[in-house]
Amino acid sequence: MSRVLVLLLSTYDLGRQPFGLASPTAWLRDAGFEVVSVDLAKEAWPIDSVHNARLVALHLPMHTATRLALSVIARVRAENPSAHLCCYGLYAPLNDALLRSRGIGSVLGGEYEADLVALARGLREAAPPRVGWPSASGVPRLSFRVPDRTGLPALSRYATIQMGQDDRRVAGYTEASRGCRHRCRHCPVVPIYGGRFRVVEPDVVLADIGAQVAAGARHITFGDPDFLNGPRHALAVARRIGREFPGITYDVTAKVEHLLRHAALLPALRDTGCVLVTSAFESVDDEVLARLEKGHTRADLARAVAVCREAGLGLAPTFVAFTPWTTRAGYGELLRAIAELDLIEAVAPIQLGIRLLVPEGSRMLELTEVRALVGPFDAGTLAYPWRHPDPAVDRLQAEVIDLVGRKPGAARRELFEEVWRMAHEAAEPAPPAPQGTARPRATVPYLNEPWYC
Repeated sequence: MSRVLVLLLSTYDLGRQPFGLASPTAWLRDAGFEVVSVDLAKEAWPIDSVHNARLVALHLPMHTATRLALSVIARVRAENPSAHLCCYGLYAPLNDALLRSRGIGSVLGGEYEADLVALARGLREAAPPRVGWPSASGVPRLSFRVPDRTGLPALSRYATIQMGQDDRRVAGYTEASRGCRHRCRHCPVVPIYGGRFRVVEPDVVLADIGAQVAAGARHITFGDPDFLNGPRHALAVARRIGREFPGITYDVTAKVEHLLRHAALLPALRDTGCVLVTSAFESVDDEVLARLEKGHTRADLARAVAVCREAGLGLAPTFVAFTPWTTRAGYGELLRAIAELDLIEAVAPIQLGIRLLVPEGSRMLELTEVRALVGPFDAGTLAYPWRHPDPAVDRLQAEVIDLVGRKPGAARRELFEEVWRMAHEAAEPAPPAPQGTARPRATVPYLNEPWYC
């Protein structure tokens, strides 16, 4: 059997130390393979490893990572044309045809670790197996291993969470579950998991947290699409964090309907260290929410804000602010709702400019009205471009994104007020922006890497 060096590459992972490298590294090393993991967002191009690798695998967990990967793929092929190239993660199967046209030999979706090991073994034996997505068994059930972060950049080089004026904490990252029970129409998890989710054994989760705490983490971000998909599992993990890592804080993501259905669990999350919940509000328009199949209404948003505040949890709403159904008046109403719910300081400014993304495989293409709006798939943006029926809405979205991009360090309230003026520029005079309760920015916990796609 010949030697196989496996090179795992990450292009972007929301400013976090890449779990998508650490997890398969553990599997591959346990199987006896030499593994080099490189985070290209933080590290230099690994010249020697690229030249020597038999298997080069790129993790594609999100849209931005996939776009960045295209140039990486071209460079790897130029420098090592004999290497077998693989892409894995949520966005790999969505772009299967494009990736294969660029020289990718294997494409893996969710629960990719065992298939990566099988692929490396096949290369070692000169008989690469047919692995890919979808697999014959659908989404496999794996017995997870503790991620191996050896060789990755130090946690101190990644995202931090600001807990107060003088309390900035190094943040680690882990996953207690994968996939999601729900099928929100615009979500990239849905084409891969189809309403299924898989839990990670609590012992594995806690061991991974322990390793990161030993490496300097004082906060942990849970990357589960929805931490409350399995409420009993989530509670068991949370209680063990509280017992085994007192003083360590964490944040989770949860759907609005889960925050309401499992409101009784929120105090337990708070008591075990949870300080922040990210929740995909998406819109304040009930018709848009219905088209996205979000499972909540505008009235539910106010209730979710209330239950989080009653439990003493910070809330970070996310939005798809611009959709084919957004009007200028509707956008103004979104801003008014953010202010009236006292969320100005809680909403990352980028969220005010997010435009509906329609990638390959999106359930948005099930809607006749969307199919009528989109153009041909654009290999440059990895999406189906669409234009709003009202060009003024598209201009407003471009202006908001430009503003946020030009002022990355500006105060959230300052940017909100500028966006408010943009949204109401046609009104004479423009109505004053609702103020809500002005609070110092640092009193609201926030991660310093707010991009969410």
